[in-house]
Amino acid sequence: MEPMRKFSVGSVELGEELVFIAGPCVIEERDLTLLIAESLAGLAAERGVGLVFKASYDKANRTSLSSFRGPGLDEGLKILAEVRDVTGLPVLTDVHSPEEARAAGDVIDCLQVPAFLCRQTDLVIACARTGKPVNVKKGQFLAPDDTHHIVAKLTGAGCDRIILTERGFSFGYHDLVVDLRSLSVMRETGALVCYDATHSLQQPGGTSGRTGGLRHLVGPLARAAAAFGVDAVFAEAHPDPPRAKSDPATVWPLDTFGRLMDQLLAIDNLRRELGELDGRV
Repeated sequence: MEPMRKFSVGSVELGEELVFIAGPCVIEERDLTLLIAESLAGLAAERGVGLVFKASYDKANRTSLSSFRGPGLDEGLKILAEVRDVTGLPVLTDVHSPEEARAAGDVIDCLQVPAFLCRQTDLVIACARTGKPVNVKKGQFLAPDDTHHIVAKLTGAGCDRIILTERGFSFGYHDLVVDLRSLSVMRETGALVCYDATHSLQQPGGTSGRTGGLRHLVGPLARAAAAFGVDAVFAEAHPDPPRAKSDPATVWPLDTFGRLMDQLLAIDNLRRELGELDGRV
């Protein structure tokens, strides 16, 4: 089995035009989650582009024991199902164990394997066996060519609708770097490729027990990824970033999310007009 180069996540078609994966990092409360989802659905509809809503029901790898983690599996899946019913957006969330994968697979349109767990074979296989598309965040510790092994696990377990997401690589203490060459290397697996514009600019544990980040670089690096030709851009969105209960240093302001979308879509369209360059001899 080979990965598919075109497939759908709910009503959103991937592999043709640039699509977005967006939402708050974590479900903080039902009403706020619905507000963000309805805003994003409106922005996507205005532009005629696909958008998959993402939010976590549990942030299991927080820096501090006291950090907010979310409402948990049962309540979180209920809220995500409501988001889909109210907005029509397909929904994506991350899972942390085979048991969670099976439970989420009954509700969610696309399952996500967190970066720190991308080598956990039982989890990857459990996601594949749900029959849903799977988005795997490339681990901060993983060379991009090693994602071939993740794709082999997924296809071996029957999943051919695969997204690989670049979210930065650990570079010394409290810092990540983005090597855009990894987008090309991961595409060689046959999977679709996504760039995570907000998580890739985190500074893990860099602010006294909280993750810091470089929000001012989200736009430039997202534009570079769009120029490369990624299949999707992943970006967290929140109406009040400083008050966000997860990733306040990198989450993108909801009120300018449309402008970010416009810039990335314009670059993607220009790239298509110009055509691809091939430097092979």
